[in-house]
Amino acid sequence: MRLRKKWWARPEMEASSLTIVKPQEHKGKWHEEFKNDNDIYLELGCGRGKFISTHAQQNPGINYIGVDLKDEVIIYALKKLIEAELENARVIPMNIAGISEVFDKDEISRIYINFCNPWPKERHNKRRLTHTKFLTEYKKFIKPGCEIWFKTDNVELFEDSQTYFKENGFSIEYLSYDLHNSDFQGNVVTEYEEKFTSLGMKTMFLLAKLL
Repeated sequence: MRLRKKWWARPEMEASSLTIVKPQEHKGKWHEEFKNDNDIYLELGCGRGKFISTHAQQNPGINYIGVDLKDEVIIYALKKLIEAELENARVIPMNIAGISEVFDKDEISRIYINFCNPWPKERHNKRRLTHTKFLTEYKKFIKPGCEIWFKTDNVELFEDSQTYFKENGFSIEYLSYDLHNSDFQGNVVTEYEEKFTSLGMKTMFLLAKLL
């Protein structure tokens, strides 16, 4: 769906200290930005921010960073952080393809990937956020033992992703083809997940851990 341009979004984001407009300048220094040494969890494709804002409220001892490309979407994530008066979360408007330029070795303790584009055509598979190409980039800045929590409603992407993780030094610690009817604890529902679950969609989930 094509998003209508919101010309006011960028100035409003840049006016907030919770928006990191030049994230490359923080590489290796993210603990200075948060003013503590707490773990940093990263959400790739944070959308309108329900997921990250909920986590940040529930876990004040953890720092959160949400990344998304579209100003028209991430502005709503920022608004949620501001309304909840959260100081342990930041948003970054950028293309995820450049993510390894933003974080240094061992800076990230967990990654969340929720309902990313499945890129079903084989020639586009390398654009998947769980593809070997991206996992190789993540390994430049995630800690040993880092977990990647991945949710999708696309079976092909889910099954291919299991292979990607296993081939790149991750173990699958938990896996479900129907998360909402599983015994997994700690799921936070995204806006997309809430909408399509009501229409009968099943959410698939896996937790992969870097060995």
